[in-house]
Amino acid sequence: MSRRIDHLVIAVRDLDRAGSFYQRLGFQVGARNRHPWGTENRIVQLSNSFIELIAIGEGAAIAPHRASAFSFGAFVQDYLRDREGLAMLVLDSQDAKADAALFARSGIGSFEPFHFERSGRRPDGSETKVGFTLAFAAAEGASKAGFFVCQQHYPENFWNPEFQRHDNKASRIASVTLAAPDPERCRGFLTAFTGAQPSSTDGDDLSFSLAEDRVDVMTPDDAAEIYGSVEAELDQPSFVAFAVRVEDIHRQATWLDSADIPYQHIGSRLIVPASTAFGVAIAFEPT
Repeated sequence: MSRRIDHLVIAVRDLDRAGSFYQRLGFQVGARNRHPWGTENRIVQLSNSFIELIAIGEGAAIAPHRASAFSFGAFVQDYLRDREGLAMLVLDSQDAKADAALFARSGIGSFEPFHFERSGRRPDGSETKVGFTLAFAAAEGASKAGFFVCQQHYPENFWNPEFQRHDNKASRIASVTLAAPDPERCRGFLTAFTGAQPSSTDGDDLSFSLAEDRVDVMTPDDAAEIYGSVEAELDQPSFVAFAVRVEDIHRQATWLDSADIPYQHIGSRLIVPASTAFGVAIAFEPT
């Protein structure tokens, strides 16, 4: 059974500046949170998925990777040395410990599950607790693309309709795009990671249809044709774009115009270029 996109991790150097930009895009952006390993985030919550803006906290002591332990903080820190952008794809999990064992058997990751809890805030400002267990995977030759699954232990404390009300009427993440020099080389890893069988699209490109969304894998040239321009490592797979569904695409165009945010109208989508959106192209598409 295929999974769904739980969230996207977008690494930025200035968390408040990125938060302000996403507010200008029409999203409601949550307050700053601090992780025990030194990263800080702000969240855009959608229906059953979210966008995580993440940065390295001031004075943070980041733990390095170990043979059996994937360091989330070290990955983000290493990523930000070279660029900002969509660093990690996160799918949902009902049992992260079982998924970690599955990834090990599949040969895509031999990392220990990672559990953590932190305090959160309800819409009324009161404090609550959220908890997660993560199981990581690693694609060979893709040091700038992170993959893990996330099990939520207190989903009733995390998901909240009040946080999902956005001025742009966004409802959900529709897709994420991975640019790869040879998409076919990603087939085995992504089949094991997503639980989905890919379909071939134009040329060498692949598409993995998940429970509620999809992962597209395409050559950098094809990605640039669809998204106008992309920022990618040409010699290794890199996430370059994601799409969000909105209630009224014409209303969103007016919103972007009023916010003075550049975009291209390509097909039925509005594309905010990676050069404007912290290293990742953002597509708005109609529901």
